[in-house]
Amino acid sequence: MSKQELLSNGRQQLLTKSLAPKKIVDDRKPLYLLVGVIFLLLFLFILYPLFKVFWMSVYDDGFTLNNYIKFFSSSFNLTPLWNTLMLASSVAMLGTFIGYVFAYVVTRTRFVGKRFVKIFGTFPMISPPFVISLAAIILLGQNGVLTRNIISPIFGEGFSIYGFKGLLLVETMSYFPTAFLIFVGVFSAIDPVLEDAAHNMGASPSKTFREIIFPLTKPGIYSSLLLLFIESIADFGNPLVLSGGFKVLSVEAYLKITGEFDLPMGATISMVLLVPALIAFFVQKYYVDKKSFVTLTGKSSTSSFFKSHSLLTNIFLGSVIFITTSMIVLFYGAVVWGSFVKVWGADHSFTMSNYFTGVEDSWNYIKDTFILSAVATPLTGLMALIISYLIVRKKFIGKGFMEVASMLSFAVPGTVVGIGYILAFNESPFLLTGTSAIIIILFIFRNMPVGIRSSIASLKQLDPAIEEAAMNLGANTVTTLKDITAPLLAPAFFSGVAYSFVRCLTAISAIIFVVSGSWNLLTVSLLGQVENGHLSIACAICVLLILTAGSILGIMQFLIYRKGIKQRD
Repeated sequence: MSKQELLSNGRQQLLTKSLAPKKIVDDRKPLYLLVGVIFLLLFLFILYPLFKVFWMSVYDDGFTLNNYIKFFSSSFNLTPLWNTLMLASSVAMLGTFIGYVFAYVVTRTRFVGKRFVKIFGTFPMISPPFVISLAAIILLGQNGVLTRNIISPIFGEGFSIYGFKGLLLVETMSYFPTAFLIFVGVFSAIDPVLEDAAHNMGASPSKTFREIIFPLTKPGIYSSLLLLFIESIADFGNPLVLSGGFKVLSVEAYLKITGEFDLPMGATISMVLLVPALIAFFVQKYYVDKKSFVTLTGKSSTSSFFKSHSLLTNIFLGSVIFITTSMIVLFYGAVVWGSFVKVWGADHSFTMSNYFTGVEDSWNYIKDTFILSAVATPLTGLMALIISYLIVRKKFIGKGFMEVASMLSFAVPGTVVGIGYILAFNESPFLLTGTSAIIIILFIFRNMPVGIRSSIASLKQLDPAIEEAAMNLGANTVTTLKDITAPLLAPAFFSGVAYSFVRCLTAISAIIFVVSGSWNLLTVSLLGQVENGHLSIACAICVLLILTAGSILGIMQFLIYRKGIKQRD
């Protein structure tokens, strides 16, 4: 054979090898290892703490139900249970109503100030959980501005913001943004062609709403009611500041442990608190999520859905928007104003010293908060990305259990989580109490569900063929996730990271149980300032927290925009 023939055969063999499909990598062992690690982490940091709370409530030299019998046989203990359920139900209904109106105005009307409505509809989400309670005390407390100058002169003495009415007000203002975001998505999914068809057939806007729009938004209504119910049950900061004589379970469990050092009864109250929250969570997950939002058409429409409304409807919608936004401006304006007065209730002269004093007194808290948040946030995003990828793209035994377990911490009230962590990690072999690790871990598994839901929704919109092509070319699961899937999920990932960081800055309910002298958080310092009556300094810290959280979200959105992955408005 000549030299030319040898070279020709060699080129042909190389060409054949290059065109041949790559051998698909068998990555079952790495997959099983990854799944095993995730299951271990979920068990250790979600299920095990909950088991410890349950075990503390039923074990006393043997299995016993004495704590539960004691709890349910006393009207003194049943009152907080009834108060908790009544408050949560009221907040869910009122918050859902306000969120519905806000979303309807933004998506279905020509309201001039829709951009501002959208801002006010989400603003309370970036503030500490009890900042509105602080504003309520400034405005409507016994020595509040409105109480002293308007309410008492007109209606006489006896008005009090403390108790059910005050908690209903502040929790509704705090949590209606959750309903607003749900309904914006629901209304956006309804094809406006349906409304055009009804209008062309002579239906009035009110009849179109009753017979078309409202039925299609029912799944969103159910979802909003359940989620706001869970958020109200889990609320700790607002009741601690504003409950007065109106006792709720989250605060009672905290006081049993920190005030009376009665761990078994505190654990029992926590388990009682957990039951309605879990019922609402599973109803929302397995019933409401199965409801379809799909309308008759499968394609987006360019039809205008900004129909004219009657004068009465416009007045009603405008009144709800005006009252709610006015209260938000009033409450947050009171916090800003309160941060510039010397001594609240005694000396209202202007000063900047509250900011300097607040930063000086809370510097260690500020430093710890940012260090722990900076460590926990990327780990939270990474965990959420991995779990969502496994759930959507892989098949393995226990996938449904992984999804439920990973989302469980969203439904568990913070008080229960905090108590579970101090019980689970206060002794060998998992001695973490007093370390930074326990706070970081709590941050990760507490904030992870939002990132998981966001990533799952984005993954379901990606064609699996993209990843299959990479694996056909020899890439394993880790390489595919790192080089293909993760870049495509960047918007969902960064949104989850931004949310996680803000939640780390404003967390209180679970964190208050695991902070220590070595590691503490700014919200704990803020709560201490409120309890000690240093309202002006507390207001200054709140303003700094809000500005920081808002700036972080703004920078994150700007970076996403610059990279060409701006999220849908």
